[in-house]
Amino acid sequence: MSKLTHFNKEKRAKMVDVSEKPATHRKAVAAGTVKVNAETFKLIVDGVTPSGTSGTNKGDVLAVAQIAGIMAAKRTPDIIPMCHPINITGVDITFKPDKKRSRVDITATVSCVGVTGVEMEALTAVSVAALTIYDMCKAVQKDIKIGNIRLIKKSGGTVK
Repeated sequence: MSKLTHFNKEKRAKMVDVSEKPATHRKAVAAGTVKVNAETFKLIVDGVTPSGTSGTNKGDVLAVAQIAGIMAAKRTPDIIPMCHPINITGVDITFKPDKKRSRVDITATVSCVGVTGVEMEALTAVSVAALTIYDMCKAVQKDIKIGNIRLIKKSGGTVK
């Protein structure tokens, strides 16, 4: 069994020392879903999300979620305690509305050239994009489900 790397000899939290690792091109892809009802799905796809009883339009849910996800990837070390600050070289978030299942599938791809991977940044981007969809739609639906957030693939980290 592998040991957990974020603990020191005293079993206290530590940030892993990556100073001896070579810088390589790294990429991570994460995904997740937001399940809504048919009415909420239509509002999301149409880009019109009313806010509770006021009925004001909160705007294009997916556009806001995309920006929130990108910002979250960039700020991951601020919210995940042992993550290293990384010079991210790219973040792309895509949304695939699935009318049949009344859900939005989210994929985030994050890349960098560095000594540690960007898995946490990709997972954080998906999570925050999903939470943003939830936040913007909660006034019209109370039982939105966020789920299946996972790492799809990662690459880099080996010297070629």
